Amino acid sequence: MTIITPTTTTEDTNDTYYTVHEVAHKLRVDDTTVRRWIKSGALPAIALPHTGVRRSYRIAKEEYDKLVATGNSAPMPVLV
Repeated sequence: MTIITPTTTTEDTNDTYYTVHEVAHKLRVDDTTVRRWIKSGALPAIALPHTGVRRSYRIAKEEYDKLVATGNSAPMPVLV
């Protein structure tokens, strides 16, 4: 089992992933805010298998970089 942290990469794709807490800390928002962005579809993330109360997610560095590049720390979901 490989634990993915910002300093490690997956062997097959060489991508870096952040936890919800790491993204929240970098953007100076609460973890709950990042989880809302993920659930609304405004921030793409990978859901990991879980057995606890809260689902674990990983956010690709590319998605984090896109969010920062827009200069908008509070992405708005697209309403259809």
